[in-house]
Amino acid sequence: MVVFGSLISLSGLLILLLRTASLGGLSPAVVGWVMIPLGLVFAVLGVLRNRRKRAQQGPGPVGNPIQRAKALPRLFKAWRGGRYPELPRSRVALWAVALVYLVSPIDLVPELLPVIGVTDDAGVVVWLLSSLSLASGSYLRWEKDHRDPGRGIESP
Repeated sequence: MVVFGSLISLSGLLILLLRTASLGGLSPAVVGWVMIPLGLVFAVLGVLRNRRKRAQQGPGPVGNPIQRAKALPRLFKAWRGGRYPELPRSRVALWAVALVYLVSPIDLVPELLPVIGVTDDAGVVVWLLSSLSLASGSYLRWEKDHRDPGRGIESP
Protein backbone atom coordinates (compact mmCIF):
# COMPACT_ATOMS: atom_id res chain seq x y z
CA MET A 1 0.00 0.00 0.00
CA VAL A 2 2.95 2.29 0.67
CA VAL A 3 4.36 1.70 -2.80
CA PHE A 4 0.94 2.09 -4.44
CA GLY A 5 0.34 5.39 -2.63
CA SER A 6 3.77 6.61 -3.63
CA LEU A 7 3.05 5.73 -7.26
CA ILE A 8 -0.22 7.64 -7.16
CA SER A 9 1.46 10.72 -5.66
CA LEU A 10 4.31 10.54 -8.15
CA SER A 11 1.82 10.21 -11.00
CA GLY A 12 -0.02 13.30 -9.75
CA LEU A 13 3.22 15.24 -9.58
CA LEU A 14 4.18 14.18 -13.10
CA ILE A 15 0.76 15.21 -14.38
CA LEU A 16 1.18 18.61 -12.76
CA LEU A 17 4.62 19.10 -14.25
CA LEU A 18 4.32 17.54 -17.69
CA ARG A 19 0.69 17.40 -18.80
CA THR A 20 -0.99 20.32 -20.56
CA ALA A 21 -4.04 18.72 -22.22
CA SER A 22 -7.14 17.81 -20.25
CA LEU A 23 -7.60 14.33 -18.78
CA GLY A 24 -11.09 13.03 -19.24
CA GLY A 25 -12.47 16.54 -19.28
CA LEU A 26 -10.59 17.63 -16.15
CA SER A 27 -7.69 20.01 -16.09
CA PRO A 28 -4.28 18.48 -15.31
CA ALA A 29 -3.96 20.77 -12.28
CA VAL A 30 -7.12 19.36 -10.71
CA VAL A 31 -6.13 15.76 -11.42
CA GLY A 32 -2.59 16.30 -10.11
CA TRP A 33 -3.67 18.11 -6.95
CA VAL A 34 -6.20 15.36 -6.20
CA MET A 35 -3.78 12.50 -6.84
CA ILE A 36 -0.91 13.83 -4.70
CA PRO A 37 -2.77 13.95 -1.35
CA LEU A 38 -4.72 10.79 -2.21
CA GLY A 39 -1.45 8.93 -2.74
CA LEU A 40 0.00 10.35 0.46
CA VAL A 41 -3.05 9.14 2.40
CA PHE A 42 -2.56 5.62 0.97
CA ALA A 43 1.14 5.70 1.83
CA VAL A 44 0.52 6.83 5.42
CA LEU A 45 -2.20 4.21 5.88
CA GLY A 46 0.21 1.59 4.55
CA VAL A 47 2.91 2.63 7.02
CA LEU A 48 0.44 2.53 9.92
CA ARG A 49 -0.86 -0.86 8.79
CA ASN A 50 2.67 -2.26 8.56
CA ARG A 51 3.53 -1.01 12.05
CA ARG A 52 0.37 -2.55 13.49
CA LYS A 53 1.09 -5.88 11.81
CA ARG A 54 4.66 -5.94 13.12
CA ALA A 55 3.47 -5.17 16.65
CA GLN A 56 0.88 -7.98 16.56
CA GLN A 57 2.97 -10.71 15.01
CA GLY A 58 5.74 -12.79 16.44
CA PRO A 59 8.73 -13.75 14.33
CA GLY A 60 8.47 -12.58 10.77
CA PRO A 61 9.20 -14.26 7.48
CA VAL A 62 12.72 -15.38 6.67
CA GLY A 63 14.82 -15.78 3.56
CA ASN A 64 16.14 -13.55 0.84
CA PRO A 65 14.18 -12.97 -2.40
CA ILE A 66 15.89 -15.83 -4.23
CA GLN A 67 15.18 -18.31 -1.42
CA ARG A 68 11.58 -17.09 -1.27
CA ALA A 69 11.13 -17.50 -5.04
CA LYS A 70 12.56 -21.01 -4.88
CA ALA A 71 10.20 -21.84 -2.01
CA LEU A 72 7.02 -20.97 -3.94
CA PRO A 73 6.67 -24.36 -5.70
CA ARG A 74 7.21 -26.17 -2.38
CA LEU A 75 4.68 -23.85 -0.74
CA PHE A 76 1.98 -24.67 -3.29
CA LYS A 77 2.79 -28.38 -3.19
CA ALA A 78 2.60 -28.47 0.61
CA TRP A 79 -0.60 -26.39 0.59
CA ARG A 80 -2.29 -28.61 -2.00
CA GLY A 81 -1.20 -31.70 -0.06
CA GLY A 82 -2.68 -30.32 3.16
CA ARG A 83 0.66 -30.20 4.99
CA TYR A 84 0.73 -26.39 5.19
CA PRO A 85 -2.62 -25.18 6.56
CA GLU A 86 -1.36 -21.67 7.46
CA LEU A 87 -2.08 -20.45 3.92
CA PRO A 88 -5.79 -19.62 3.70
CA ARG A 89 -7.76 -20.53 0.59
CA SER A 90 -8.97 -16.95 0.38
CA ARG A 91 -5.43 -15.70 -0.18
CA VAL A 92 -4.81 -18.22 -2.96
CA ALA A 93 -8.13 -17.17 -4.50
CA LEU A 94 -7.08 -13.52 -4.34
CA TRP A 95 -3.82 -14.38 -6.08
CA ALA A 96 -5.79 -16.12 -8.83
CA VAL A 97 -8.12 -13.12 -9.20
CA ALA A 98 -5.12 -10.79 -9.40
CA LEU A 99 -3.53 -12.88 -12.14
CA VAL A 100 -6.79 -12.99 -14.10
CA TYR A 101 -7.16 -9.21 -13.71
CA LEU A 102 -3.62 -8.63 -14.99
CA VAL A 103 -4.04 -10.75 -18.13
CA SER A 104 -7.64 -9.71 -18.75
CA PRO A 105 -8.37 -7.02 -21.35
CA ILE A 106 -11.02 -5.59 -18.99
CA ASP A 107 -9.68 -2.93 -16.60
CA LEU A 108 -11.18 -0.78 -13.87
CA VAL A 109 -9.14 2.16 -15.17
CA PRO A 110 -8.48 1.90 -18.92
CA GLU A 111 -4.94 2.24 -20.24
CA LEU A 112 -6.16 5.00 -22.54
CA LEU A 113 -5.85 7.45 -19.64
CA PRO A 114 -2.19 8.46 -19.51
CA VAL A 115 -0.25 7.57 -16.36
CA ILE A 116 -3.41 6.80 -14.35
CA GLY A 117 -4.38 3.87 -16.59
CA VAL A 118 -1.38 1.76 -15.66
CA THR A 119 -1.34 2.56 -11.94
CA ASP A 120 -4.12 0.10 -11.15
CA ASP A 121 -2.19 -2.66 -12.90
CA ALA A 122 1.01 -1.58 -11.18
CA GLY A 123 -0.74 -1.64 -7.83
CA VAL A 124 -2.02 -5.16 -8.44
CA VAL A 125 1.45 -6.33 -9.50
CA VAL A 126 3.07 -4.79 -6.42
CA TRP A 127 0.46 -6.32 -4.12
CA LEU A 128 0.74 -9.73 -5.78
CA LEU A 129 4.53 -9.84 -5.61
CA SER A 130 4.69 -8.60 -2.03
CA SER A 131 1.97 -11.01 -0.93
CA LEU A 132 3.72 -13.96 -2.60
CA SER A 133 7.03 -12.92 -1.04
CA LEU A 134 5.51 -12.63 2.42
CA ALA A 135 3.74 -15.99 2.10
CA SER A 136 6.87 -17.78 0.88
CA GLY A 137 8.93 -16.17 3.66
CA SER A 138 6.40 -17.39 6.20
CA TYR A 139 6.55 -20.82 4.61
CA LEU A 140 10.34 -20.83 4.97
CA ARG A 141 9.89 -19.96 8.65
CA TRP A 142 7.40 -22.84 8.96
CA GLU A 143 9.87 -25.22 7.28
CA LYS A 144 12.60 -24.09 9.66
CA ASP A 145 10.36 -24.47 12.73
CA HIS A 146 9.28 -27.93 11.64
CA ARG A 147 12.92 -28.99 11.40
CA ASP A 148 12.99 -29.92 7.76
CA PRO A 149 16.71 -29.29 7.06
CA GLY A 150 16.50 -30.97 3.67
CA ARG A 151 14.64 -27.98 2.27
CA GLY A 152 14.80 -24.24 2.54
CA ILE A 153 16.81 -22.61 5.27
CA GLU A 154 18.77 -24.87 7.54
CA SER A 155 17.59 -25.03 11.12
CA PRO A 156 20.12 -24.25 13.87
